[in-house]
Amino acid sequence: MIMEGTCIVITPLIALMKDQVMQLKKLGIKARAIFTGMHRDEIESVYSNCLSGKIKFLYVSPERLENSNFIDMMARLKVSIIVVDEAHCISQWGYDFRPPYLRIADIRQYAPEAPVLALTATATPSVVEDIMAKLHFSQPNLFQAGFERKNLAYNVCKETDKTGKLLRLLKEERGTAIVYVRNRRKTRELANIFTKNEINATFYHAGLDSKTRDERQKSWTLGQTRVMVATNAFGMGIDKPDVRLVVHYDLPDCIESYFQEAGRAGRDGRPAAGILLYSNSDITTAKKRLSDSFPSLNLIKDIYNALGNYFQVPEGSGQDTGFDFQITDFAGQYGLNILETYSAIKFLEREGYLFYVESAGQFSKLFIPLNKTDLYRYMVENPTDERLIKEILRSYAGIFSDYININETLLAKRVEAEREKVVDKLIALNKMKILSYIPIRTRPQIVYSTERLSTKNIQLSKENYHHLKVAAEKRLQSLLDFTTNSLQCRSIQLLIYFGERKSKRCGICDVCLEKNKAELNELEFTKIKQLIKNNLASGPQHLYQLISTIEEEEDKVISVLRWLMENNNVVRQKDDTYSWHDQLNMKFD
Repeated sequence: MIMEGTCIVITPLIALMKDQVMQLKKLGIKARAIFTGMHRDEIESVYSNCLSGKIKFLYVSPERLENSNFIDMMARLKVSIIVVDEAHCISQWGYDFRPPYLRIADIRQYAPEAPVLALTATATPSVVEDIMAKLHFSQPNLFQAGFERKNLAYNVCKETDKTGKLLRLLKEERGTAIVYVRNRRKTRELANIFTKNEINATFYHAGLDSKTRDERQKSWTLGQTRVMVATNAFGMGIDKPDVRLVVHYDLPDCIESYFQEAGRAGRDGRPAAGILLYSNSDITTAKKRLSDSFPSLNLIKDIYNALGNYFQVPEGSGQDTGFDFQITDFAGQYGLNILETYSAIKFLEREGYLFYVESAGQFSKLFIPLNKTDLYRYMVENPTDERLIKEILRSYAGIFSDYININETLLAKRVEAEREKVVDKLIALNKMKILSYIPIRTRPQIVYSTERLSTKNIQLSKENYHHLKVAAEKRLQSLLDFTTNSLQCRSIQLLIYFGERKSKRCGICDVCLEKNKAELNELEFTKIKQLIKNNLASGPQHLYQLISTIEEEEDKVISVLRWLMENNNVVRQKDDTYSWHDQLNMKFD
């Protein structure tokens, strides 16, 4: 804010851009975003306002940096700082790698004096190093806050009846809660179950229209709704401090996602919990989901070709054109698996061929390109349009300098006309270039970022595909290790994952609470547990063998052994011997 010029923020998520711009505007700070699906006239208006010094923050996607019009604008713009948000996307080992992020460093030549700031909340040490290298940092420069949340208890519960467990949790904890699930159908089903059990709840996912999503988020933020059941689409801009409980009903994709989503609890510093529920079938499902998330490169090309046929886009055309898209209809028409189809589209998006804009817009937009003199002259010469234009000028300030959100229904009410007639008139005025009118978009869209190519000209990077798959497998393995490791404090496990190795056990997670029952300190427990493991490494032993070979107090050894059995680390066999049960070790083909 104190620097001269415009701050350019590069971020991959349209929802995040919109939310940040909205929050800044509420603070009276001039901010705009350029994203896929915007009308070219609206984009040109943003460029114009930037060059005239009217925009303090400009949000763009990494793909926009390769646009020649953007590069031309940036070369003439006074840039105060270049910010890379969600910077883990730049690393092939990050949990949401995107190839266009690799080219961000190329724009530094157009603003050589501007510093570069990369931000992420969930980067492992290797990803941190990769970020700095990919952004061409002249030397390592890292500012890092600790990952530890002392008030937040991380708990993992193995449950066959997850819904019953969840109901008990929500009845025990009366505060605000979020329940994360994997699919849209389940958000509605669980919310209905909660409501029937007199728990105030609603649901949220990207398939709802913008107005509904905004209303539900506002109701939850204000405390009018207690429980939000949601997919991971619910998360942008959440700054509610008094969330007491975040439950993952399904396994998330990775530890980064779990840590980020669970971390929305307890931001007021008071005790809160992040609870992960799982069953054996969830582990099987996670492995299948990972497999489906990486359809073959040939299938990805086939789906790209099918999209072109579905939209009837000839080869060599379609660039910057958006098409309404219902993935269920498309997949059904071509006999495709929906998850494979979605994953193929997201891979094509990462490779820069198209964009999948999943959430529809909330408002139509209006801008008057004429100066006031020319507009008043038109009104005098066309008295039938005068009342509508006057009402627009009365209702929407700033319409001569920027696109403004409008509500056609409200506008029609004010001029005492039918909505359809007002829309028809706006379309007619748009054609005459008296004003620029962009009607509301009501459905998700596929937008081509390049012209449609023939299948033989689609170049999909085998290296990117391989790196993505290997990294995803490692992340899932780490998540499953965390889920099934009931020997080590949950907080310590998370902190080690993010590179913090000098930490004490939290004392409040499920593992720590169970250890506390054994009435041993951490040092004693760890020592005896290791001795038991070492003894059983050579094979099963009877209880008297174990106790006689471990030179510790008998009561303490039995206490630790009992704890290890309760947590399925030591198993009692039919012949009354005891054996060590290894944690889950998932192998990938």
